[in-house]
Amino acid sequence: MKNLTTIGLPSKGRLKEGSIEFLEKNNLKLISNGAERNYFAQIENFPNIKIIYLHAKEIIQRLGDGTLDIGISGLDLLSESPINLQKKIEVKKKLDFGMANLVVAVPNDWIDVQTVADLEEVSFDFRDKKNTRLRVATKYPNLTNGFLFSKGVTQYKLVASLGATETYPFIGSSEIITDITSSGKTLKDNNLRTLKDGLILKSQACVFFSKKKAAKLQPFLNSLT
Repeated sequence: MKNLTTIGLPSKGRLKEGSIEFLEKNNLKLISNGAERNYFAQIENFPNIKIIYLHAKEIIQRLGDGTLDIGISGLDLLSESPINLQKKIEVKKKLDFGMANLVVAVPNDWIDVQTVADLEEVSFDFRDKKNTRLRVATKYPNLTNGFLFSKGVTQYKLVASLGATETYPFIGSSEIITDITSSGKTLKDNNLRTLKDGLILKSQACVFFSKKKAAKLQPFLNSLT
């Protein structure tokens, strides 16, 4: 269909629920054929709109390469993506769900480490006394590097997190972490705490759109409240 508009929605969790609620508040009712594993939906009375359910991270990638027109995803995922991708995507609207902070967290028993400046001291200790680098486990390497460098911390190495990042210090895979947290409960449960000045990014769900499709999409985007 020539005038087809494709909208990417998160395929699971609170982001999915919040996205569907947001569309329904705008009188955009989703209909699917009912199959549990169905990745596509339509919007009632809008035959030219196609909904595709994707991983929140993939929504950003697809907006960047132009295969999606509009998408709902997290601001953290846009901010973590490569700059050339970010330049192709515009934020239309920040939404009132998916609130979370990307933070630097350290073990509770690191009582002398309260700020990023303290962390810098520890990282030099690691280098000088243990002849090793402080390990930082994260799923957000770009944002983590940018933040730590901006604060003057250089003596560390990143460990790519593939799962529950907050367990990494406990199992000996890293000393500290950066992670996304909404309530802070998971950090607390794993004997971690956020540094006083350790906020890297405040994130929330947003409506994004592909800049190269902007002219075509504006009427629809402007109808969203």
